[in-house]
Amino acid sequence: MHDLLISGGTVVDGTGAPARTADVAVTGGRVTHVGRVDGPARRMFDATGCLVAPGWVDIHTHFDGQATWDPLLTPSSWHGVTTVVMGNCGVGFAPMRPGSEAWLAGLMEGVEDIPSEVLTSGMPWGWETFGDYLDVLDRMPHAIDMGALLPHGALRAYVMGERGARNDRAGDDDLHAMDEIAREAFSAGALGVSTSRTTVHKAVDGEPVPGTFADDRELDMLARAVADHPGAIFQIVPRGITGEDPQGLQREMDWITRVGVDLGCPTTVEVQQSHGDPDAWQAALAACEAAHARGAFTRPQVAGRLIAILFGHQTALHPFARLPSYLPLARLPLDERVARLRDPDLRRRLLAEEPPDDRETQLLPFTPDKIFPIGDPPDYEPEPEQSVAALAQHEQRSVKDVLYDRMLDGDGRELLMYAGANYAYGDGEAVRAMLEHPLTLLGASDAGAHVGVVCDASMPTFMLTHWARDRRRGPRLALEQVVHDQTLDTARAFGLHDRGVLAAGYRADINIIDFEGLQLRRPEMLFDLPGGFRRLVQRADGYVATIVHGEVITEHGEDTGARPGHVVRRPTLRR
Repeated sequence: MHDLLISGGTVVDGTGAPARTADVAVTGGRVTHVGRVDGPARRMFDATGCLVAPGWVDIHTHFDGQATWDPLLTPSSWHGVTTVVMGNCGVGFAPMRPGSEAWLAGLMEGVEDIPSEVLTSGMPWGWETFGDYLDVLDRMPHAIDMGALLPHGALRAYVMGERGARNDRAGDDDLHAMDEIAREAFSAGALGVSTSRTTVHKAVDGEPVPGTFADDRELDMLARAVADHPGAIFQIVPRGITGEDPQGLQREMDWITRVGVDLGCPTTVEVQQSHGDPDAWQAALAACEAAHARGAFTRPQVAGRLIAILFGHQTALHPFARLPSYLPLARLPLDERVARLRDPDLRRRLLAEEPPDDRETQLLPFTPDKIFPIGDPPDYEPEPEQSVAALAQHEQRSVKDVLYDRMLDGDGRELLMYAGANYAYGDGEAVRAMLEHPLTLLGASDAGAHVGVVCDASMPTFMLTHWARDRRRGPRLALEQVVHDQTLDTARAFGLHDRGVLAAGYRADINIIDFEGLQLRRPEMLFDLPGGFRRLVQRADGYVATIVHGEVITEHGEDTGARPGHVVRRPTLRR
């Protein structure tokens, strides 16, 4: 008697092998057979006409806080994600000195745009060591699995206090203490270490993330700790990733190469196409190739689509938010605000006003040829002719005039999209080249972060709908590659050797998908964070069922109430 039998589906098993029609049997939370399966089962799924694939493994999330109040880790679980890795970009909540809770929340708010009020009120806190934090998570019910990296920022502040937060140079005693704590974190289950080197990442007080300017002694210490723990990895956001320091990016790649070759430290480095230096991604990939040729494990981590910043009247920042005549409206209920904005006199005043030259205004990118209506279904590889600049030229109106009208669509709930990265040349060809590179890892969804302006947790679904099925503006990717890139490849890179494949002995983390009916919905704003704060979410149609450790956690998009998720700790036992 099988626990679960999925019959007649098109199995794409995660290895990259050709799709085939097969049954999948599950017992005791493990896949027991893939092929022709006879015999009864306690639960049957007729998957005829459906895609059957491993659950997605998202290696770049920021659910560190949300994992303490949201057992579903939405919206990722809505998109077939069955394992997440958090603690990326050098920020997280352990280790933590008692009394530093507000500072850590401010660091996360500054870097990842998660309001500190949400974190301070929504999290239970009370831990100190990294292991304590994992234990707290493991005692909570969850639908999907979670693993965590040790964040350099939290580690440095724990050891050095105010000196660490100010990015002072670490002394010998500091390095010794950090080394000991890092090794304790690995023993407790950390999947690796993360650090941020870009000056773009700052706490709410304007101070760069602790570790941004760490010298080679400090970074080498962390790299040795990673290298001494098989399966662990060092995740790095390099200086120059947004084009702010092209020479800095090369220095970062030189260091990554050295620790990979000399110390045997596996690394994954974030790479994207920036507007400031649109060809730097090619140099970064070439540096990774050179390191690989010398024997280093160096995997550039790339996003599967443009990095989209969304804005509208429900977001805190938009082109009119800082105008003098808009400020008195900002706290009005949306429907009342929209009614006021339809007044012709107010419209004339707002179109004539200019925003103040302050930090809040500067945070909003305003390049009209990179701003687009998001569309329905959402279009993440839009034609340049669809931009607000092109629309304004075609309609012979000002850009602000077009934006004003577009933002009032849908009773003021319309969202527009700024292509913040991976769209410098007006198409997705750079993204395709990155995805097809043999060394790249699919990541950078940032799920759980930037929740007021970004909603890229849907990237796993987009990989199937856009790259494997619908792309019009250039070559598509093979379905088998798309599945492999977000299952076996991501799992193995982070030492998770028991998942990511549909084969006997592996964990039964499975997606059953109506591939032809799979569709992303438009992003929407909810006010369901602790304290009623806002966040952007995005759902999808077409997930027939998502299964974690043999238990169905969602069926046709609905929560079943099953909570089989646990904390995944290094080393993960091989199957």
